[in-house]
Amino acid sequence: MKSQKFILLLAIGLCIITHACRQKSEIKNLASVPEWAKEAIWYQIFVERFRNGDPSNDPTPADMKGSYPDQLPDNWQITPWGHDWYAHEPWLDSVKADGFNSKIQARRYGGDLQGVLDKLDYIQELGITAIYFNPLNDSPSLHKYDARNYTHIDRNFGPDPEGDVEIMNSESPGDPSTWQWTGADKLFLKVVDECHKKGIRVIMDYSWNHTGRDFWALNDIRKNGSNSAYKDWYNVIKFDDPATPADEFSYEGWGGNNPYMPVFRKDIIPPDDKIMPFEGNLHSESLRQHIFNVSRRWLDPDNNGDPVDGVDGFRLDVAGEVPMGFWRDYRKEVRSVNPVAYIVGEIWWLEWPDKLLDPAVFLEGDQYDAIMNYRWFRVARGFFGQAEPVLTPSGFISEIERIDKGISIDNLQAMMNVSATHDSPRLSTSLFNKTMDKYNAKPYENPDYKINKPDELTRKEQILLLIHQFTFIGAPQIWNGDEVGMWGADDPDCRKPVVWNDIVYEDEKANWDPSKIRPVDIVRPDTALLSFYKKLVLVRRQNPVLIYGDLKFTIADDQKMVLGYTRTSDDNEIIIVFNRSDQVQPVVVPVNNGGIFTDILSEEGKSYKAVDSELNVNLEPISAIVLRKN
Repeated sequence: MKSQKFILLLAIGLCIITHACRQKSEIKNLASVPEWAKEAIWYQIFVERFRNGDPSNDPTPADMKGSYPDQLPDNWQITPWGHDWYAHEPWLDSVKADGFNSKIQARRYGGDLQGVLDKLDYIQELGITAIYFNPLNDSPSLHKYDARNYTHIDRNFGPDPEGDVEIMNSESPGDPSTWQWTGADKLFLKVVDECHKKGIRVIMDYSWNHTGRDFWALNDIRKNGSNSAYKDWYNVIKFDDPATPADEFSYEGWGGNNPYMPVFRKDIIPPDDKIMPFEGNLHSESLRQHIFNVSRRWLDPDNNGDPVDGVDGFRLDVAGEVPMGFWRDYRKEVRSVNPVAYIVGEIWWLEWPDKLLDPAVFLEGDQYDAIMNYRWFRVARGFFGQAEPVLTPSGFISEIERIDKGISIDNLQAMMNVSATHDSPRLSTSLFNKTMDKYNAKPYENPDYKINKPDELTRKEQILLLIHQFTFIGAPQIWNGDEVGMWGADDPDCRKPVVWNDIVYEDEKANWDPSKIRPVDIVRPDTALLSFYKKLVLVRRQNPVLIYGDLKFTIADDQKMVLGYTRTSDDNEIIIVFNRSDQVQPVVVPVNNGGIFTDILSEEGKSYKAVDSELNVNLEPISAIVLRKN
């Protein structure tokens, strides 16, 4: 009897231990950062402006209904891909909106997923290993953050817009059992499959903070008022009164009053504290489940338990505005489908225009793997571009140490180090203008903001920053078109159509204000810059020490404006030194061990001999050297 009791107790003990070990393993798996994300070379694609591969699916005014501006002129047409950006189409001045930057929200160029497929070889040849797609969900706008539904790819990104609409209308959008695959959905899954065949990961962009004003659930509330099953999804201010001819329906919009982007209702803890980051959750359980169902749909499209056919993660829009309790639940859901899915949050402003939010609390293993690292870019721009806030070498090091404090090396290695995006000036233009990166970074806000092709000094600064980006901790990102030398101010000017070598482009000579004149700029791909990007990508991919190696700052000479650091792992050592001054600078470079070092970015492969743990170089003005021990 005693032996049976002992065996029973032993069995119970083993069960407890096994459960605890399994629970510990699940926690570890949940917190782990995907290795592939650390090794990623990111390429960000804004589909509407990437490539028009199928003119038959181009948007029509009917497809655009519900986006800003509300009414289009009768003579509205798709804008030719090579159109001079600031030149006015025949219909543009008839658009009822204030100012050029508002009127051009009505432009469409017809970019689609066939255009992405057509250029996958180009992306692969660039050396890209991961694509971040701006929103693909069905939406009337050019940017797609104002979703009509989360379930389907935009009708105009696929081969059969009218057929896709019929399929969508046949579904009950709140019931996943009725969801089907549209032509655009299937084409996107083909894109994912072709990318995976080429060794390229894919993530999608979603906003779980707001929808469009024509989102199906909001339409249900608009129709059924307080009887709607979805009435608690949004912050409804007032339901429509069907007894009156007026439309009284109102709700909270993103930014406080934007009717085109109604925000979800949130339970914030404490309820009167909306200072980011904040605890709490999305209010509605059915909304949360809908979001989880949509995410699972794209992570494992055939729902067979193997996510190989699905996307590899998500970029989360305005993530700091969503309570952290939701993100903890979301991570569990996503990782339950794909244990190596990458989750990256858009963590940006704490206070506009100069205070950025510390992301450390989001990177503790229960929310995101990384953020879009705007903080890194601000610091890098401050030194390499000598733009506000201007930094010396020692100031640069101090700022890097400050922004990285409290963040694990795993998360730092997986950071998406962004140099430009759909929401900021292009890299070259950002460096060309020395004011703050986004503040007054449009000609409509700042008449002195330079919108023409950047000069040679800016080109040198861009090269310096790129060398830093590809040799530093964190995964480098390229905003589509930067690699061929595109320029443009903050949104909307950063969203010009990508420049391709088989399309004829008009010279840029028009200005946003017809009374102003500007230099005439020839628009064509910068093949020399493209080759340099390819070289940088190859250097990073061939030298894992640049991904996983330890970082040590070795030179910070504020007088000479020289900065240096090493990346080391085991017997590998790469030394990077920058001269940000406008003079030739002799530099003594410390090394861990003597020997011969080669400049792996130079055309001739110039070599240097280290003696007594140091070597001597003369750095040209605004230049850099990347030395690898032979």
